[in-house]
Amino acid sequence: MVNITLPDGSVRSFESAVSVRDVAASIGAGLAKAALAGRVDGKLVDTSFVIERDAQLAIVTDKDAGGLDTIRHSTAHLLAYAVKELFPDAQVTIGPVIDNGFYYDFSYKRPFTPEDLVAIEQRMAELAKKDIPVTREVWPRDKAVDFFKSIGEHYKAEIIASIPADQDVSLYREGDFIDLCRGPHVPSTGKLKVFKLMKVAGAYWRGDAKNEMLQRVYGTAWAKKDEQDAYLNMLEEAEKRDHRRLAKQLDLFHMQEEAPGMVFWHPKGWVVWQQIEQYMRTALDRAGYREVKTPLMMDRVLWEKSGHWENYRENMFTTESEKRDYAVKPMNCPGHVQIFNNSLHSYRDLPLRIAEFGSCHRNEPSGALHGLMRVRGFVQDDAHIFCTEGQITSEVIAFNELLQTVYRDFGFTDVAVKLSLRPPKRAGSDDVWDRAEAGLRDALSASGMQWEELPGEGAFYGPKIEYHIKDAIGRSWQCGTLQLDFVLPERLHAEYVAEDNTRQRPVMLHRAVLGSLERFIGILIENHAGNFPLWLAPVQVVVMSITEAQAEYAQNVANALRQAGLRVECDLRGEKINYKIREHSLQKLPYQIVVGDKEKAANVVAVRARGNIDLGQMSLSDLIQRLADEIASRGIDRTA
Repeated sequence: MVNITLPDGSVRSFESAVSVRDVAASIGAGLAKAALAGRVDGKLVDTSFVIERDAQLAIVTDKDAGGLDTIRHSTAHLLAYAVKELFPDAQVTIGPVIDNGFYYDFSYKRPFTPEDLVAIEQRMAELAKKDIPVTREVWPRDKAVDFFKSIGEHYKAEIIASIPADQDVSLYREGDFIDLCRGPHVPSTGKLKVFKLMKVAGAYWRGDAKNEMLQRVYGTAWAKKDEQDAYLNMLEEAEKRDHRRLAKQLDLFHMQEEAPGMVFWHPKGWVVWQQIEQYMRTALDRAGYREVKTPLMMDRVLWEKSGHWENYRENMFTTESEKRDYAVKPMNCPGHVQIFNNSLHSYRDLPLRIAEFGSCHRNEPSGALHGLMRVRGFVQDDAHIFCTEGQITSEVIAFNELLQTVYRDFGFTDVAVKLSLRPPKRAGSDDVWDRAEAGLRDALSASGMQWEELPGEGAFYGPKIEYHIKDAIGRSWQCGTLQLDFVLPERLHAEYVAEDNTRQRPVMLHRAVLGSLERFIGILIENHAGNFPLWLAPVQVVVMSITEAQAEYAQNVANALRQAGLRVECDLRGEKINYKIREHSLQKLPYQIVVGDKEKAANVVAVRARGNIDLGQMSLSDLIQRLADEIASRGIDRTA
């Protein structure tokens, strides 16, 4: 007798071993038809999987996250199937699921063209319509290697040959196509109804630039057409909001080949930067942080002691001087420990919060660089809190409150929290990691936060809380982090004098709110589509005269606004006023002030707000008060 416990707690009993598909059928024909996979004791499996002992089972449909991943994984194989039918000489390599879709890498004698993608997608649709069964087979490793070599799939044979010889391998067959995969997959190709191929890009075999350049075909797949339509519309909107395009239009910054991954900030872009940095500096000061500055480059010995040389060396820029090796700092932590260690601290000094707008450099692969979103040189709003183990919860609560306030002031109210746990490659004992992970869980619970756990995603020295903000078009961005670290204080010999006069190691909390300022500005540009709120706008107001007769009055208005602390331009050109309005609208300025003979005579101004909103005439004092109130509120309705 096999007893199957379902998610609602009910139990179904079967005389002998039973497949996931048969369990679904016993519940109802509708569920059997909708079933894409099963989750047996927490493990995702095919519907053909046979349950031989008592177990917990959840039937996975397209309404579940696991179901969508199964659809996308299966669609990647459908892509490979179609490519092999159309281009028999192409070799298949790997095809994983990624955010919102999948990709598959191919080796082929010529580049795929846009016309090829259309043909491949059409063949995928034909294969899906045939509703071909997808079945799993288990082969001895060496048999699988010989098979894939015999059909000319040398990359696939190489992958399988890297598996230990005594292990069997999992293969999936659909029609004439067979591929290596752990699965699970949908029961048949007919389950794959909504997909689209997006683009082709280059990718080195096994990610190594010394290997052959493959062709990576990207696609997206969804359970329902309206979901895919919404996603494609989001991509279209994202293209309009691309921060690189808007940066050129608004003259904010540029990047060039002579400094890959580095930013040349123009005056307007630097105004945005300064407003953010000044805001953060004020917020940190109110929260009890002390700002410091540490060297950009330090001796290799320090990085060896901290563990970065062993765990992060490939991402560090290095140099040599007078027979000493140095590394440009990829992060600020070791420098802050040096400041802590420079004087003897008492338990009364803790928590000690050290903050820095630290300039860091990381040797990111050139192919991964992407505008402000992925750079090699960046500044972090970084800080480290040295505290006792008993102060962890209160410090996490305080940080959560600070972070939520900052995000709210920048217009982000949808914040998801994730807890990244110990990675395979890490420093410190399991006992230390147990304490660290428990410390963050307890602190999040005390903060009243809901969170998702991410096994294996922590930093090498400790678990971390990640804060993901959602932008105006629904994309999620990971910005803030808080990492709990018992390891670095031990490795760098940080200590304080405890209440009993003994020397103790402090706990070190690594934390950032915005993360990389460059990346956060990129997110802001795209979130607002370049329409910065008044307090962040590089130019807040433009004053325009209609004719030369109002030039002096317009200049006086502009000067009064500047004296009120506003960033103002004055446009006295002899162009027609409609031309000026149109030109400044393209620059997405929050306010345009027009002065003609009527305004000059009445000592008022005509005000236009962004979006072609005519606010009519008002006195200069009323305008200044309106702008001051909007800046103070950061454009947010605090009563909502």
